[in-house]
Amino acid sequence: MPRRNKITIVGAGNVGATAAHWAVQQELGDVVLVDIKEGLPQGKALDLAESGPVMGFDSNLVGANDYDATAGSDVVVITAGVPRRKDPKTGQFTSRDELVDINRKIVGSVTKEIAERSPNSVLICVSNPLDAMCHVMLAESGFPRERVIGMAGVLDTARYKTFIAMELGVSVEDIHGMVLGGHGDTMVPLPSHTSVAGIPLRELMAEDKIQSIIERTRKGGGEIVGLLGYSGYYAPSASVIAMVEAIVRDKKRVLPAACLCKGEYGYDDLFLGVPAVIGSGGVEKILEMELGAKEKEMLEVSANAVRDVVKLLPY
Repeated sequence: MPRRNKITIVGAGNVGATAAHWAVQQELGDVVLVDIKEGLPQGKALDLAESGPVMGFDSNLVGANDYDATAGSDVVVITAGVPRRKDPKTGQFTSRDELVDINRKIVGSVTKEIAERSPNSVLICVSNPLDAMCHVMLAESGFPRERVIGMAGVLDTARYKTFIAMELGVSVEDIHGMVLGGHGDTMVPLPSHTSVAGIPLRELMAEDKIQSIIERTRKGGGEIVGLLGYSGYYAPSASVIAMVEAIVRDKKRVLPAACLCKGEYGYDDLFLGVPAVIGSGGVEKILEMELGAKEKEMLEVSANAVRDVVKLLPY
């Protein structure tokens, strides 16, 4: 019997547990769900496993509070970390500096545990601030840059495509486009590289409407938080599983992902959202496209925002 792929997901919260759901439903491999909270990963893994006979998938699921069960993983998704919180006494949110320091310690310790047990794995970062946490994972794992990737562009692009499809009343399957840059308010949607079944977007939509969609895309995460009171998880988890599938099935998908640039687009030693060929080796190639003057300017703004956060790291 051929060996099954092994996928570890660290963090059994909404994003992690839903990612496990998508992974086993598509039978991408066996899944290990890890969380520090006793009973949480075990309960979610068991509950999900019990849906297998109904939904018709045949993947093994394990829940654990330590990392021994993760040994030999092919892909590891790290969602661990804390979100920005509002202090009920002061009304102040966790500062950016505090958030980076807290999550650096969490993501760093998780990465060390994973790298020790799965030295040949591909790591996918979902923890925020994402671009900075990619730098943490790279430093703490000692892995080559090809095997440390951040999930942001797939999600941002999915939101961008969704809003375009809603506005035009067409299928999302016919929207082709991409969002580059850092994961946040400075992300860079590319309308000049966006089409609907091959028809340039600007032939179908007025410029003011395009700019409105770009702004909505940039604030897409906040829109969900405003409606739910907490972060979305269906689209983020689906987005990370698109990357997992590309790796375990060696699909050579061209996906926007946070990759460590080494001269591409004029950036060096910086994780930034760029189009990449994703396959069994992780990032197999970064594709460089022609950007207009305004797009280059926006990408530089985004890169500077990422640099400002990375400066807070002790690497």
